[in-house]
Amino acid sequence: MKNLFAIISLSALVLIASCTKKFDNLQIDPNRTTSVPANLVLNSVLSDIYQSPFSPTQRWNQFYACNYAYYGDQQYTWSGISFGTFNTLKNVIKMEEEAAKSIPAPNAYSALGKFLRAYLFYNLTMQTGDIPLSEALKSLNNIAPKYDTQKEVFKQILTWLEEANTDMTGLITKGGYILSSDFYYANNLSKWRKAVNAFKLRVLIQLSKQDADVDLNIKQKFAEIFNNPSKYPLFADMTENMEYTYNTQYNKYPTNPESFGFDAARYNMTSTYLNTLVGISDPRTFYVAEPAAALVAGGAASNSFAAFAGAGSGEDLATMSANAGLGKYSFINRKRYYSTFTAEKTIQIGYPEMCFNISEAANRGWISADAEDWYKKGIQASIGFYGIVNGNNAVNFQKIGGTLNEYNTYSINYDFTTYYNQLSVKYNGNNSTGLQQILTQKYLAFYQNSGWEAYYNWRRTGIPTFHTGPGNGNSNRVALRFQYPSSEKSINQANVNAAIQSQYGGQDDINAKMWIVK
Repeated sequence: MKNLFAIISLSALVLIASCTKKFDNLQIDPNRTTSVPANLVLNSVLSDIYQSPFSPTQRWNQFYACNYAYYGDQQYTWSGISFGTFNTLKNVIKMEEEAAKSIPAPNAYSALGKFLRAYLFYNLTMQTGDIPLSEALKSLNNIAPKYDTQKEVFKQILTWLEEANTDMTGLITKGGYILSSDFYYANNLSKWRKAVNAFKLRVLIQLSKQDADVDLNIKQKFAEIFNNPSKYPLFADMTENMEYTYNTQYNKYPTNPESFGFDAARYNMTSTYLNTLVGISDPRTFYVAEPAAALVAGGAASNSFAAFAGAGSGEDLATMSANAGLGKYSFINRKRYYSTFTAEKTIQIGYPEMCFNISEAANRGWISADAEDWYKKGIQASIGFYGIVNGNNAVNFQKIGGTLNEYNTYSINYDFTTYYNQLSVKYNGNNSTGLQQILTQKYLAFYQNSGWEAYYNWRRTGIPTFHTGPGNGNSNRVALRFQYPSSEKSINQANVNAAIQSQYGGQDDINAKMWIVK
């Protein structure tokens, strides 16, 4: 009997153990991925960092305006920014972790990861001020990380960029590195290295108001990059831009034939951008904009600068809409921007900006270089972006009142020497007037490119003068920053409130100046 009881008990234990094992197995989804190749994560991250043309950002840059409320406006009534960038940063960490499983760091993915961290944190801090950084990515379970000062954030950004360049140098020298799914530079670290260093010049020039800070050594760092091309290679020309390419299947240019019938008449040019072009008889005028119908009807030749005019970004939206309907303003060049799905590539980090940054540094006395030479290179590169060459150039304009395929072609004569020798364009020297010329041309080169950079440069320098009025909201002002996310104020209240207090006297004010522009 005892043996029978023992046998029954043992059988029950085996059965229980068997059932437990099977139940545990049922909790595992065999179809759910538990590991993702590093290259697939990289592809996703690179898509996330793309900054689009013809977006609200480009309206806040005062390049173009929306004249119809259904499609948008020009208001700077900014509320809490999204901290969704931290999700992309988590993917950067995941990419590095997956790569490290098969390739010890430093590897191509960890080197790119350092650049991507710098790039993403740069935009976060430029939009808000102090942000979580040192504790933000240590643990996914840390929902209340402390805030680092903006100065600390920039010190870390510069460190990451230095390390990214060093790691890439070593990998390139060693050879045989593994990298795939990179749609910017086709898995070429030598090209990425130049983008890293060009971006570092961007960061340093944005710190110009802090150039006396001995901890940051802004001027010295800029000079070190410029004076040591073997250690810090830079873009040589437009072919090396970090730029986004469109195709008709997966990623269509934001304005394209599908949207022509809906919003082609809803976007006109702004005075901040277009009238600046017109004022210096700039050939880019004819490629980015159309003649204003009312000005042509009033006698202006369609291929003359007198036929082009932009609306003030601060104009009341109802007034802008009425004036646009009356043909008083130039629309964006609809033939150029609506006729294809691919349109032009969008520069994220580019050669023209790099040239102007070097020119500005020379103007400020940071480096021993010919500011005028780099200024001229930047202008020529930007004008060349539109396919404009010395001599006669064909330009297509949408026919007034016509359909997408109805347009007129004009011949525009352009000569760089003639253009450059205008008093308003020719470099005035290493003085405040020369600096204003550099900054103005850099602004013009940013049209529909490089995301927020036109706005960031305006905020830093006040050049060009942004138009203000009731259409801007915010008591007719251009805002200087975004507020922190409302979710952050709920989850990480103590830390975000401390950051607001230390920076802005306790008010999360969109018109307050952050450290970088004080």
